[in-house]
Order: sequence, then C-alpha cells, then structure tokens
Amino acid sequence: MMETIRAEQGGQADARSPSSTAPPLRVAVIDRDSGFIQVLSKRLDRLGWEHRVLGSPVPADAIGAMRLSALVVDLSVLGPQAWEWLERLCGALPDLGIVVCTSPSTVAQRVRGLRLGVDDWITKPCHPEEVIARIQSVVRRRRRPAGRAEVKSVTAGEVEIRSDRFQAFVGGRSLDLTRREFELIELLAAADGRVLEREEIYSRLWGYAMVRGDRSVDVFVRKLRQKLEKSSPEWHYIHTHFGIGYRFAAEPADGPASAAEDELAAPPLPETPVPTAEEPLVAELV
Repeated sequence: MMETIRAEQGGQADARSPSSTAPPLRVAVIDRDSGFIQVLSKRLDRLGWEHRVLGSPVPADAIGAMRLSALVVDLSVLGPQAWEWLERLCGALPDLGIVVCTSPSTVAQRVRGLRLGVDDWITKPCHPEEVIARIQSVVRRRRRPAGRAEVKSVTAGEVEIRSDRFQAFVGGRSLDLTRREFELIELLAAADGRVLEREEIYSRLWGYAMVRGDRSVDVFVRKLRQKLEKSSPEWHYIHTHFGIGYRFAAEPADGPASAAEDELAAPPLPETPVPTAEEPLVAELV
C-alpha cells in the first residue's frame, strides 16, 4: 500500500532551505512507524518538499519512475530480502541518495549496507531534524556538476570511463560496475596518476571521515581491480602503495599480476566479528 503526500506550497518560509532558489526535494520514506512518519511528514511539509510514504518495498524501476532526490528506508520493513533488495536498488539507481533509518544495528550490518551503496545510516530513535540534515547532505554529495553529461569520456589503456553513463567499458562491453565501483574508478582516474590515500578516498566517496580499521576502500579496490583485469588482462590499472593508498595508471602487464599488487593498501587488521543470531535487524553478514 502506498500513501502519497504532496507537500504544501504555503509552508513556513523560516523553515525552508537557505537556498530559496533551489527546487524542493522529492523524497520517499519506506517505513511503518506511524509516529516517526507523522513527525517527519510535518517537517517535510514545512520545507515544501514532495514526499511519499511507502508501507512496503517496491521494485527499483518503480522507485526510478518517482524521480526521487533521496530515499529513506527502515530495513525492518523489507523483511528477509532486505540486503538483496538494497543491492539491486543501489545497482539500478546509482544517482539516488539512500539513507537507512532503522533500529539499533551492529557494526557489521552498517558496514555491509555502506559497502552495498547506502549513503548514510541513522539509528532510531532519532530527531527529524537530523534525518533532514542527512538527506540534504546526501543530496549535495550526489549532485553532479551541471555539465556532467557533456564531459568527454576518459580512456586509459583499453578502458573507457563514461561519466555520462556512470559506467566503464572495454571494447564497447560494460564492466558492470556498481555505483560505488564506478565512483571509485572515476575518482582514481581523475587524480592523473597521483597516489590517493585511503582516508581521502573514503571521505570523498562516503562523505565523512574513515573509522580506524574500516576496510571498505580496500574491498572495493579489490573488486574493481578484479573486474578490470578480467576484461583487460593485458593491462594493469590500479597500483597499490602499501600503507598509503592507491594510484590509477594504465600500464602494460608484463605477466600475471603479482601477488604484491593484489595486497591491500592498509596493514592487516583483525576482521570484524560476525554478529550472533541474537543481534537485531533482519539479516546478518555472511
């Protein structure tokens, strides 16, 4: 069941965004917490934002048709298929800002969500002002320069990076990169051969400082490197600078990628323990 709420045009001026010339945002909320929905909806009405409340998950193409600025979702509403649904959504709608707002969770669950492509994670109970501020922050990070579609493609070795299509290609064939993987290759390629530190990569992709021990950057680099080497085995693209970060440069491969090149940029750390069955939320890391 879907309830559509159209924001009032006569919302109080003092509650609006500082940028009065910016168009109102369009947000969908997947949640069944009536108290949370009521308070948040009133605040969104005052801001002049258009918003929809969805009582259950809907297909990615239906969400895409809504032309949303951001989506706020409570994972408990999604049921056992929560992670699978999230992964499909993040892959299908790379420009959509996604904020998870759910019950207390484990570090492993939050890390998994962020690795799938979630932009932010809020723990309930929370204040509506915080939810709105995080939505605005996500939208700012997702917003691309106006001329993005006009930017020419970047070619390195056999790889063509197409910002207008949010994808990379080898010989005209897509590498099937996820949103975060594309953002990573775009960021590395834009550095023009400069080594980017792991902390810088994290802050520019996720929008906030990296927690000590977080291996998200290394995991995404490994996945991206595997896709590049599978599609273009004659070239090496991502180079590890141990203890520092990563550098992107297309260099002919003299042979199979060395074991050292596949090492993480960070020193080894103990892995995050997998949560027990008693811990909250709908699914666990596997």
